[in-house]
Amino acid sequence: MSKLHLVGIGPGSKEYLTFKALKTVESSDILIGSRRALELFQDVCADKIELCVQNMDEMLKLAVSKACQGESVSLLSTGDPGFSGVLKPILKLAGDLDIEVVPGVSSIQICAAKLNIPWDVANVITMHGKGISEDIINVLANGKPTIILPNSTIEELVNFLIQNGVDPGREVSVCEKISYPDERILKTTLKDVLTEKFGYMCVLVVF
Repeated sequence: MSKLHLVGIGPGSKEYLTFKALKTVESSDILIGSRRALELFQDVCADKIELCVQNMDEMLKLAVSKACQGESVSLLSTGDPGFSGVLKPILKLAGDLDIEVVPGVSSIQICAAKLNIPWDVANVITMHGKGISEDIINVLANGKPTIILPNSTIEELVNFLIQNGVDPGREVSVCEKISYPDERILKTTLKDVLTEKFGYMCVLVVF
């Protein structure tokens, strides 16, 4: 029976690839993923197809189609496929296709580890691709550390929080480019985040 593999590749560094992810990818005929995901598997002899924001829907449909045709397809998902990954949209497309989810290490987990946060007692929220919900204001009031994967930029999220009454002096941490050589972890206040420049690969923790 045809099978589509949704492979979690971790936050970006080869150090966080699981053995299961490597073995699954190595046995695949086709790899579909972002450029930085595909770069982790340059030595793998498989057809590689680049996925980006602009062609996301097309590539997900292609992954399902190729798997239905009997090809062994690995769809690469940054972090874990089940957390702001490809699992949710694929379930809407796959029909009766057999799907194997290969879990990966999320940047949320690594961020919690770097900051010594037991993440089973934290609020864990993803806004990635969803926009900012006003519900976050109520969540921040429950006294737990809140680990947030932003919708787009850290600046957008911080401005929203301050404009909606969150104390600008509240303690926060920003984890940027987790697992990469230029990884940065900044412990500061909410308002002082706006004095820094960050890329899009960030996690915000509000204490």
